[in-house]
Amino acid sequence: MAEYLLYLWQVEDMIRACGLDLDTIERNLVSRYNVDEALRGEIRDWYESLVKMMQLEHVERSGHLQISKNVLIRLNDLHRQLLASDKYPEYGADYYRTLPFIVELRAREGEQARTDELETCFNALYGVLMLRLQGKQVSRDTEVAIAQISHFLGLLAAYYKRDEDEEPLFD
Repeated sequence: MAEYLLYLWQVEDMIRACGLDLDTIERNLVSRYNVDEALRGEIRDWYESLVKMMQLEHVERSGHLQISKNVLIRLNDLHRQLLASDKYPEYGADYYRTLPFIVELRAREGEQARTDELETCFNALYGVLMLRLQGKQVSRDTEVAIAQISHFLGLLAAYYKRDEDEEPLFD
């Protein structure tokens, strides 16, 4: 789920970079898929539906689609359940190892820190992903923080998968 959320955010930004223009999206994104024409049409339709959703939800310039927000809401719900439960102490321990990094990130955001803790973590991962895609370096301290945040979100994603696909974690 964590990777899916980051992927959705990246797709939103790619659509914005194309100016929400379907011809530009076709030329710069859809045409790069090495698939048959039928599947390419489905991909084109998917991008078109995302453009329409972005327009309807007024996130053409910034923000995230409701589908992204729903993923984050579900992850936050599970996060709170895991923290409140004594059945999963390793999750709580990993959260408390990550918390100093979250606090530091939120302090850097200042008064603009209106996001919850998980969104702060995802924003950090996404920011570093964007820096790496641009070929920019990140500091050693940032690497350490991102490694811990990634581990924490990976653990949460594993619990999510287990809860959804295998066995419910909570009754």
